[in-house]
Amino acid sequence: ATIRSDLNFLEKEGLLKKFHGGAILIENNNENVTFGHREQLNIDEKKQITSEAIKLIKNNQCILLDASSTALELAKKLHVFDRLTVVTNGIYSMLALKDLPNITVIFIGGIITKNSGSVEGLLGCDLLKKINADLAFVSAHGFTIETGLTDFNIYESELKKQMLQRAKRTIALLDYSKLENTSIASFRQANEIDLVITDKSADTKIVEKYLKA
Repeated sequence: ATIRSDLNFLEKEGLLKKFHGGAILIENNNENVTFGHREQLNIDEKKQITSEAIKLIKNNQCILLDASSTALELAKKLHVFDRLTVVTNGIYSMLALKDLPNITVIFIGGIITKNSGSVEGLLGCDLLKKINADLAFVSAHGFTIETGLTDFNIYESELKKQMLQRAKRTIALLDYSKLENTSIASFRQANEIDLVITDKSADTKIVEKYLKA
């Protein structure tokens, strides 16, 4: 009871963020801001990254998009395809694509995450078992060779794990601020990622380290 009281106090002071079963420190990162704010962070870098990512997609493919703001930026570019199936747990990506006649959208159901525009939890796993996707595009709070892709929401990370198991290739969309950062939950190891796309602001020494690995 004393620990819960202390955590409540520290959360009110803006020093940490509680979740079911624990808490994490709030630093200068984007885990405590709304999706709308995150969408505007590093927007030029996201445009660079998604301009490369879209080159990997072909007509008649099935692709997976996570609920990240970078995946939303990619979703906004998909109108150029004649026929495509998109599977996503991102509410805003679903809304951006739902009225396009050339795009079939499959939305993964679950628990709505406050302020993030995403669905979390494993309620959509039965649907995912019926999906065979060509490509999965995901972002993360952080990436290192040692920890792989990590995020701060444990429950959304578990859903991402299930999503990536249903795709032939995993492509990580990571702007420079994500590199060499870590968070609480790993959802994909580095050796399970087929491609990392970053932007021109990425530290060349870090990029060289990844290339050697």
